[in-house]
Amino acid sequence: MQPLSIEQIGNELAIKWSDGVESFIPLERLRRHCPCAGCQGETDILGQLHKGPDVALSPEAFKLVRFVPVGGYAIQPFWADGHSSGLLSFDYLRKIAGS
Repeated sequence: MQPLSIEQIGNELAIKWSDGVESFIPLERLRRHCPCAGCQGETDILGQLHKGPDVALSPEAFKLVRFVPVGGYAIQPFWADGHSSGLLSFDYLRKIAGS
């Protein structure tokens, strides 16, 4: 599924999809679902998940500064607390929009 447009509207990321569906993802949900290894942990060769201790997120963690497209498959958000390592694929965005 491809987005026709993605824009921030207030505290949500608004996405219009090529099938006509519109998604509105709260920025807090978007940040809490960051798929990067620092946020979700990392699996080793034996399949064991290694994750650092949970860190409380400041209000700045939920302020989206900007996002940039990555190829034709994802966006990279840049958050006010400096976090920017998560790539959100379009398939993943569609998935968390419905959760």
